[in-house]
Amino acid sequence: MKTMKMGRRALIAATVATLGLGTPAFADGHQILDDIHFLIPGGAGGGWDGTARGTGEALTESGLIGSASFENMSGGGGGTAIGYLIENAESLEGTLMVNSTPIVIRSLTGVFPHNFRDLTLVSGTIGDYAAIVVGKDSPINTMEEFLAVYDADPSGTPIGGGSVPGGMDHLVAAMVMEASGRDALGVNYIPYDAGGTAMAALLSGEIAALSTGFSEAVDLSNAGEVKIIGVTSSDRVDAAPEAMTMMEQGIDTTFVNWRGFFGAPGLSDEKVAAYQSAIEAMYETPEWETVRARNGWVNIHNSGDDFRVFLEEQETVIGELMTKLGFL
Repeated sequence: MKTMKMGRRALIAATVATLGLGTPAFADGHQILDDIHFLIPGGAGGGWDGTARGTGEALTESGLIGSASFENMSGGGGGTAIGYLIENAESLEGTLMVNSTPIVIRSLTGVFPHNFRDLTLVSGTIGDYAAIVVGKDSPINTMEEFLAVYDADPSGTPIGGGSVPGGMDHLVAAMVMEASGRDALGVNYIPYDAGGTAMAALLSGEIAALSTGFSEAVDLSNAGEVKIIGVTSSDRVDAAPEAMTMMEQGIDTTFVNWRGFFGAPGLSDEKVAAYQSAIEAMYETPEWETVRARNGWVNIHNSGDDFRVFLEEQETVIGELMTKLGFL
């Protein structure tokens, strides 16, 4: 799959240098770094965890790095890990923290006092589209059918999600409904404490539909347990080609939950360049394609300043929607 670049298109070329670590850095598939320690701001099995471990798997199995280690640090909606990275910056040069769209949302709402500007921006890496999902036994098969049911009884057609009101799943549901011509404020959003809990609520019939990440729904969809009735991608996704996009159903909206990597503040230019070189080279490896396809991710690569511009643009768009919904 071709790598997409979002934000400004000019990718800043990573400087490839010898880092004094006993391992020369090469750009042709040879080992670039001895090791990377991945800091994961949530628990095992979530999107952050899968992204960090999948990236580490591809980097090590392709030989771009020697080894990868992983540390899960839940708490504070991701804020605990961010604070740890900032407070221990001098000793964490070998650490990359994974994060995603919630770092923008939660800093806007003040869930934690830091934002992406307090960290070293290394690289946006992948994207996970959002999806609206119904249970396998639901009579609903398309967004048109769902909207007809919703119009008949908006409050009695709850949409669930694995995040708090004003969180990403809620914002996606509001964005989709607004793009369909409905009032975003009218959505009866039911929050759950995790994606798995929200999925269980869907399967039990507690909610009419679920707003979730595509990668969290694709395996259940392929197993026939749920039906994906709309995806926020511009084109259909290979991992579930039968799932229609919002766009092809007349709902003019797209959204991708980026995931990427950050270093501690003050990270050396040489270390940043090595991280960026390893990630850039990773996209050309079959090991990465195996990981990407397995998860239904899309390649979204933007390094350094390109990453910053993309985040600033997303911050503006999300901030405007959250203001409309009354969360800011």
